[in-house]
Amino acid sequence: MEFVLNKERVQVLDIDADTTVLNLLRQRGLVGTKEGCASGDCGACTVMVGAVTSDGQIEYKIVNACITLAGSLAGTHVVTVEGLQNGGELHPAQRAMVEHHASQCGYCTPGFVMSLANLVEEQIESDQPAGNLCEIVTRGISGNLCRCTGYRPIVDAGISALNDTSSLSVCHDDARDFLQTYDHENDPADGSYHRPRCLEDLDRFVGAHGNQCLVAGATDFGLEITQRWTRFPMIIDISKVIEMREIGISDDEISIGASVSYSEVEQIFAERSYPFVHILHRLGSRQIRNTGTLGGNFANASPIADTPPVFIVWEATLELRNSKGQTREVSAEEFYVGYRETILASDEYIVRIVIPVACVDRFHRLYKHSKRIEDDISSVMGAFSIWGDDQNIGGIRISYGGMAAVPVRIREVEAMLMGAALNIELVEEACARLRTVMTPMTDVRASAGFRMDMAVEMLDRALREYMGEKLPRVDDLL
Repeated sequence: MEFVLNKERVQVLDIDADTTVLNLLRQRGLVGTKEGCASGDCGACTVMVGAVTSDGQIEYKIVNACITLAGSLAGTHVVTVEGLQNGGELHPAQRAMVEHHASQCGYCTPGFVMSLANLVEEQIESDQPAGNLCEIVTRGISGNLCRCTGYRPIVDAGISALNDTSSLSVCHDDARDFLQTYDHENDPADGSYHRPRCLEDLDRFVGAHGNQCLVAGATDFGLEITQRWTRFPMIIDISKVIEMREIGISDDEISIGASVSYSEVEQIFAERSYPFVHILHRLGSRQIRNTGTLGGNFANASPIADTPPVFIVWEATLELRNSKGQTREVSAEEFYVGYRETILASDEYIVRIVIPVACVDRFHRLYKHSKRIEDDISSVMGAFSIWGDDQNIGGIRISYGGMAAVPVRIREVEAMLMGAALNIELVEEACARLRTVMTPMTDVRASAGFRMDMAVEMLDRALREYMGEKLPRVDDLL
């Protein structure tokens, strides 16, 4: 495996498949990147990873080194906090943190510096107006946790760094030459970490090893390594399979490859669905959204996954493929069969998710309840799609996540509302009916009673908004 690390071109051989980027950096003496939570929550381990995009541009993104697999670095430029300085001069993000007294204990500081440096990099490469710098910085550091300094001086430091006209790109000439000439057909070069480039190659690996060692962004898979200490002697990285990276948009449907990241999905729906983009902004952090994928959110079969309820009410289908190259389509709703269980055979995987445009264009509302506004998992996720005219509900789909072992669709309430003339009395009856047909679970995130109350409030809100009421979001009031 070959990549550029800061300003040095390096080749790494004989590396364990489940080695994380953080451990690889520490093995090489780069200890500025810290381990805080080892789960992608705190951002202390943030690094920048640069790669060539489909249009030939070089783009840098921040990732959590603690759960990103080292094998995924082949053909990239990795920048750590040690690599930001230029000729002994501090990077604007570093200098601003010092000048604004934005560090106290200092443990989280390298991660904040890397997130701010990435914002500076984005501004250098973008021709768009800077916009509201306070909002840009706040979102840019939303995946970084500080326990002692407070965020005001850090935000001030970020604004100062973005205003620093002396900013220089982290992509030096040697790194640029390497990225533009690297032959991905030859990576990685050892027998334990495989990164196929097409479906046919992936079929061969899955046929030989099954689908239990497939990873894309590893934002969930990485926790098996760092939290449960599970060892994986062999890994199949599907993040570069061309067909699983494709995005297709027509008049009738939107097709999203299973290895497309959440950050890319945000761009797809930016002008199509404010509710969905709003939910995506609350799905993990920017570091997580840069690597996590829709396919992974389905395949890990977590009952608290944020996106499956959305695609259930949007009537999405999943294209599945086995190691023999045979494909089948299933609805998002029928994909789950139990807790952490799906209909996937041992040699099957998700290729793409297909959503009818007409379903996205319908009235829909998506609500997420979590203990924190950002970077937190759901206690309850509610998705609602309603269509019809001013007099009657022509159709409605209701789905919840976080309530049971699998995402659930509430057909009894849907049938009650189908074809009905909506009014406040009917809204109250529907909410009462919901309480009789659903039995939420209790766990460390919320009790069954609390989940039930939240689910009722979400249904009530969606129906009222369909009737034309203007109701504020809690985060809009902050």
